[in-house]
Amino acid sequence: MREFKDLIFISEILLQSKIAQRAFERLLDTHENFDQLEVWCSIQSILVSTGNISKILWSSKNQLRSKRLREMLKVETNSIILDRKFRNHFEHYDERIDERYDERVGGLYIDLAMNPSFRGDFNENNNRGYNSFDNSLVFRGERLDLNKVLIALKEIHNYCKLYVLDIP
Repeated sequence: MREFKDLIFISEILLQSKIAQRAFERLLDTHENFDQLEVWCSIQSILVSTGNISKILWSSKNQLRSKRLREMLKVETNSIILDRKFRNHFEHYDERIDERYDERVGGLYIDLAMNPSFRGDFNENNNRGYNSFDNSLVFRGERLDLNKVLIALKEIHNYCKLYVLDIP
């Protein structure tokens, strides 16, 4: 029964990787046809789908299953997929606002910074920012290389196809 359940998890990982890859395609399309809303929709889809994969592969409730799946899919324990920090920044943005303004009164507030207004300035005043020149995401001085996320997702996707049928 464990093997069947593993295949269900792998099917879900495959689905989530395809959702994230489709969102990457949409994000890259925005580089030519600028649509700021689509930029942030795509980024959020990437973060949520990648976070869903991370929760399956690094479950706090079923660590043995997660370890087994990581071994099956050849996912390193230090994979960029493990880190859900950026997903959490977006998912819990309300908490980030409270934290920021509970610590200080007023100050500069920059959010949803984009090219050309976003020039790689990774300081703490930039809440959410996207740099299309290097495909990176920034949150208050922290940076996430979305290209590395895509590479990791493609590798996981390819190993998933060894176990389950790929969906169109």
